Amino acid sequence: MPVNQDVIITCALTGAGDTVGRSPHVPVTPEQIAASAVEAAGAGAAVVHIHVREPETGAPSRDPRLYREVVERIRETGTDVVINLTAGMGGDLVIDPEAPLRRLPGTDLVGGLERLPHVEELLPDICTLDCGSLNFGDGSNLYVSTPDMLRTGAKRIQELGVRPELEIFDTGQLWFAKQLLAEGLLDDPTVFQLCMGIPWGAPADPGVLQSMVNLLPPGAQWASFALGRMQMPWVAQSILLGGHVRVGLEDNLYLGKGVKATNGQLVERAVRITESLGSRVATPDEARAKLGLRPRP
Repeated sequence: MPVNQDVIITCALTGAGDTVGRSPHVPVTPEQIAASAVEAAGAGAAVVHIHVREPETGAPSRDPRLYREVVERIRETGTDVVINLTAGMGGDLVIDPEAPLRRLPGTDLVGGLERLPHVEELLPDICTLDCGSLNFGDGSNLYVSTPDMLRTGAKRIQELGVRPELEIFDTGQLWFAKQLLAEGLLDDPTVFQLCMGIPWGAPADPGVLQSMVNLLPPGAQWASFALGRMQMPWVAQSILLGGHVRVGLEDNLYLGKGVKATNGQLVERAVRITESLGSRVATPDEARAKLGLRPRP
């Protein structure tokens, strides 16, 4: 498989994990998230992947008002960047292992359509579709996205004319994403994000990544990322296998041992790796063309 010569860099700005107290650079408020998006775009990211958080607490949120403020703030700056909004919030189920039908604090579980109101309002370039359920880390935290939920969500996203980024955490999820394509619920070009190293999904192993790439449908555009210290090695790994890349504070907080990063610094490092491999960094317009997105307004 050829090295990717034109690499789309996505920056995942803040995520939903418990990272706010671990780094002062994790953006929390809409103003901070928008500023971080502009910083990442200036450093070379063609795409910014956006979660929102409750401004007072830093807790993950799916409040459409917060998404609206972030997107409006980015657009008001005139920054040319592709907007990718998460639609994965609303899938968290924390159960009591002694009484599994009892939901514990941290549960936020809603249906497929209830995960999309901000997408329906804002019509971003891209929104994510997490393509299956997963034991999410140790303990009793599950991420729930059933086949019926996914069919419902994929159909609505298709009706809206938004490009879904298919988030794949294990090989069975890739299998089901291909089933959605076979059923006509996805349009070409399909866009995949291969998510590695999240306990307990696909491990950050080059052989596993190669196997997943081999299973992608013809013509698919894909990127991959890995968590923590594997983030930057995975930039090279993805490019060498023909893919695009994702970095950002959602997945890794450090530039090096003990050195806290900003999103812009992580993108700059990804740019250097990309260019060191003899590839070039794609512009937002080039990303739109590759991913089959609407032209910039």
